[in-house]
Amino acid sequence: MEAQATTTPTFELKDIISHAKEYGFVFPSSELYDGLQAVYDYGQNGVQLKNNLKQLWWKAMTQAQQSIVGIDASIFMHPLTWKASGHVDAFNDPMIDNKDSKKRYRADQLLETKAEAYAEAGTPEKGTALLHEMARLLDANDLAGVRDLILAEDIRCPISGTKNWTDVRQFNLMFSTQVGSVAEDADVIYLRPETAQGIFVNYLNVQKTGRMKIPFGIAQIGKAFRNEIVARQFTFRMREFEQMEMQFFVRPGTEGEWYDHWKEQRMRFHQAIGIAPGHLRYHDHEKLAHYAKAAVDVEYKFPFGFKEIEGIHSRTDFDLKSHQELSGKKIQYFDNELNQNYIPYVIETSVGADRLFLATFCEALKTVVTGEGEQARERTILDLHPALAPVKAAILPLTKKDGLPEKGEAIYKALRTEFECYFEEKDSIGKRYTRQDLIGTPFCIAVDHQSLEDDTVTVRHRNSGQQERLPIAALADTIGKQVSLTSILRNL
Repeated sequence: MEAQATTTPTFELKDIISHAKEYGFVFPSSELYDGLQAVYDYGQNGVQLKNNLKQLWWKAMTQAQQSIVGIDASIFMHPLTWKASGHVDAFNDPMIDNKDSKKRYRADQLLETKAEAYAEAGTPEKGTALLHEMARLLDANDLAGVRDLILAEDIRCPISGTKNWTDVRQFNLMFSTQVGSVAEDADVIYLRPETAQGIFVNYLNVQKTGRMKIPFGIAQIGKAFRNEIVARQFTFRMREFEQMEMQFFVRPGTEGEWYDHWKEQRMRFHQAIGIAPGHLRYHDHEKLAHYAKAAVDVEYKFPFGFKEIEGIHSRTDFDLKSHQELSGKKIQYFDNELNQNYIPYVIETSVGADRLFLATFCEALKTVVTGEGEQARERTILDLHPALAPVKAAILPLTKKDGLPEKGEAIYKALRTEFECYFEEKDSIGKRYTRQDLIGTPFCIAVDHQSLEDDTVTVRHRNSGQQERLPIAALADTIGKQVSLTSILRNL
């Protein structure tokens, strides 16, 4: 095997965005019409990677668990759902504009960036004090105080360099629309800003029809929509996105142990898909939502810093109790062991599919050095786990003659029912290897003249460049074991 040294990923966000577009992972939405801000389309390779991540999460949260089932709730829900959840009255972000640059910012993010600067300068206590003061002002809805704090901290617009700020205003993040045949008579409803409420309003349906016993969970993958005023950082913050959430219903008093359990489980998941432990960390919430007992984020080290990719929250019984009160219908569980009724407490795990995609992509784009001395060669590869790669194997005839393309097509047809394959005969074999490295294909199968004689092929491994000779009959089994999602699930 050739010597291999992998460098720490050093690609900037602009490099990530460029690679994602050039190799068919992510395109700007409506690019033909100059695009739509904070909305993106997944290309032919991107949709495969994202679907693989979603499928893995689904299997990990349902199939691999004894007491978690899934649902698929509607995007449109009765508007009282969002009244009960608090979204109608309190789903807001504090916004502020710079009068000189005409740019809009989230006031809390400006202050959080200042706090991070204090930490980097060696005075984290100043940053902590700043965050506490910001939390106090926001809790009191003292928006004028938030503006005064921005001015006192000498926070300037990154573009204009001035402190010419407007007042701070609250913006509700929900998209609204109308349901009805005549606009004047239509009812206002909302595009859901999260998927969790679809689980909560179906709690009784699932519990009764599935004969579920506490503790149990309900999982869901689905679209959500937020009218982000300041949307940025590629697919990290978008107006249309996908969430993968699981609500775990537990007996009151046991929520602490289950919170710790899911906190550890979810960190293991991110490491199992190939993210380096040093690029992950926990971030405990200092400012808790009014309904929460505890909350922690799993953060990934993006090119723009550590940011949340998943949240684990101890939500108490707030959601079910709120829906019970507003609907007037009992949402309780009879516990045979305790011989009593109660509203379960909830532990939530919520990961953004788009953020997980971006973290996985950022982690995988790296350079490797193969060979030694004068033979050393640096290559850029997309080092995805084989089970997550959009294409598992590429079948590449060495030439376009002598029956090699026909042999290659026969192999392609035999393997494509087992896993995602790609067939290509154009350009030199070296250029074709490079293209497959850049989309993350773990195995390239070269078909040569010897293949016609003994039904063997050369299999090249993406990271090392190592090549081995294998019988064609052994390809499905040998490669299949390495590209199966089961190879990751066994490590959870």
